[in-house]
Amino acid sequence: MPSAPSPSAWLRGSRRPSWLSDPKVLRTEVLGGLVVALALIPEAISFSVIAGVDPAVGLFASFTMAVTIALVGGRPAMISAATGAVALVIAPLNREHGFGYLVAAVILAGVFQIVLGALGVAKLMRFVPRSVMVGFVNSLAILIFMAQVPEMTDVPWPVYPLIAAGLAMMVFFPKLTTVVPAPLVSIVILTVITVAAGIAVPTVGDKGDLPSSLPVPGLPDVPFTLDTLTTVAPFAFAMALVGLMESLMTAKLVDDITDTRSSKTRESVGQGVANIATGFFGGMGGCAMIGQTMINVRVSGARTRLSTFLAGAFLMVLCIVFGPVVSDIPMAALVAVMVMVSVATFDWHSIAPRTLRRMPLGETVVMLVTVVCVVATHNLAIGVVVGSIAAMVVFARRVARLAEVTAVTDPDGAAVVYRVTGELFFASSNELVGQFSYGTDPDRVVIDLSAAHIWDASSVAALDAVGTKYAQRGKTVEIVGLNEPSARMHKTLSGKLVGG
Repeated sequence: MPSAPSPSAWLRGSRRPSWLSDPKVLRTEVLGGLVVALALIPEAISFSVIAGVDPAVGLFASFTMAVTIALVGGRPAMISAATGAVALVIAPLNREHGFGYLVAAVILAGVFQIVLGALGVAKLMRFVPRSVMVGFVNSLAILIFMAQVPEMTDVPWPVYPLIAAGLAMMVFFPKLTTVVPAPLVSIVILTVITVAAGIAVPTVGDKGDLPSSLPVPGLPDVPFTLDTLTTVAPFAFAMALVGLMESLMTAKLVDDITDTRSSKTRESVGQGVANIATGFFGGMGGCAMIGQTMINVRVSGARTRLSTFLAGAFLMVLCIVFGPVVSDIPMAALVAVMVMVSVATFDWHSIAPRTLRRMPLGETVVMLVTVVCVVATHNLAIGVVVGSIAAMVVFARRVARLAEVTAVTDPDGAAVVYRVTGELFFASSNELVGQFSYGTDPDRVVIDLSAAHIWDASSVAALDAVGTKYAQRGKTVEIVGLNEPSARMHKTLSGKLVGG
């Protein structure tokens, strides 16, 4: 795991943070953090409702997650806070056993994430193909939009022109200036209009009461017994996996957007540390928030840890100091921001007719499978896993067809040489046995594997089966041309895969 950064560099991960020497960067980071903090409040409250806890629990979790991950996380500018995915996982535990068990599960989930991070679980991200990543991004955009639909149904009619006005401001204001983020301008102007004109529309305050003091650390109120551990462990492990999956996928997405690399191992460990800290402060835990991260990175243009830290800090300041003002923010303003985020997040190029015509059918199918699974389950982790499995199946079918066998008989008819070309593994080797003419071949058979590679035991077993069929007819088989790894695997396994 990378060593901790020096105190002067904790917000940037380098010797001198860019925001210390560039006022423009500082302004961008500060305003980005403020916009994210405003957007975090209603979502954190909503996720608290899903988990069945007091709204303050979700807000405390968002505060501690953001501040802690800014210190120990691996991906600068990524926002971690209370999330719906984590809320769905731990809601049954809170409902059946109480809040103390929920807090214990959050702490244990953090421990699991540290262990998984240290074991290198982040390296599994290499096996997530681009088609799954595109499906992940598109389904994320759809989920962000779907989450706004309840705020646009059965509401007073002024909500709709307010949303339209907010979208218009975010589209056209950047053409005038980018000094101040358009979402912040939209939120401020719409709040002033609704308050000054006395327009009765749903507000942030309608979502729940904001906390009036900072969280206090403490131990979970549970008996420290083996029964407690066995009760919370399954929920904690599920939360750890879901949280890591969403966080690592989000980190990869931000890497692509910013053309920078980040330490996924450090991010995995950092998520664990943040959840442990959140649990001890009575929060509901969380992971990377993709919507808020897109606001911070893509909309606001933030790039450093300062924006993440300030998002958490501003969140508590807004709740505790400016609670009455924040409560008057119309939900329409925040809905407009999230709708704009969903539009900006969706990969429109991936569904363009020209792209679909050029893209291999299997790639498109994998993307659609990922999107359908995520939208159907509202769980990004499930969609990524199913999509990755679908991609592996498509890949295996494609590669299996590349293995070919061609035969050349010596002029004198004394021997036949079979040249095998391609990758030999469980999918392709199943067809290998049927590619030889056992009855009509001469007594000497040579199998040339110089243009092939043996990947698994199935291939060795298939070659053994070919040899056995020839031996039953009194014919000899010689295997030549093995590369070093293939020769080593063949020598180790040949003749030992069937019990005698």
